[in-house]
Formats: sequence, structure tokens, C-alpha cells
Amino acid sequence: MKKVKNLMFAAGATLLLSSCASVKSPLTGVLYSDVKAPLTATSNSNSSKVGSAEATSILGAVATGDASIDAAAKSAGITKIHHVDEQSTSFLGIFAKYKVFVYGE
Repeated sequence: MKKVKNLMFAAGATLLLSSCASVKSPLTGVLYSDVKAPLTATSNSNSSKVGSAEATSILGAVATGDASIDAAAKSAGITKIHHVDEQSTSFLGIFAKYKVFVYGE
């Protein structure tokens, strides 16, 4: 009976202490979330500048950052957006990063 209780305790502790950092749609944090994600952008003819913005998540418990198109455009002084690309990175559900690239003039 003691082995069953120990096994149940270990399984419960594992479930409570394990967490996964996820990417896209936007990052979610179980304990704290301060994330913005891009939507869509209109196209213009030139793309001489590139700006970026990112948001990160650790263990899916804390997510922070501003991965908005506006933040990426402001980082490079872009006023006319040509197109937007995105990059998602995740490492074993421990660390996740979502990065937005804005191209324009």
C-alpha cells in the first residue's frame, strides 16, 4: 500500500511540476503572460529596412515580450510596411521564442 501511495505522489508531483513552453498563437504563460502577436500587414513597393521584435516563454509558466508588428516597425523606423515574416523556436518545451520581422521603408 505504501508503494502505491509513493507512486501516486510521484506521478502527481511530476504532473504539477512539469510544464511546456509553447510557440505561436501567441505564447501562453500559466503564471504570467505579457505577449502581443502580429496579425496581417498591407504591402508597399519597397523594403529597404528590416525591424524585429520578439517574445519569449520559459517552461510555459512565464511569457513576456512584445512581438507585435508595431514594435518591430518602430525598432527600424519603418513607416510603410512591405511584408512581415515570423520565426518560432522551441527547446524541449523549456524555452520558446517567437520573433517577427517587418520589412519596409
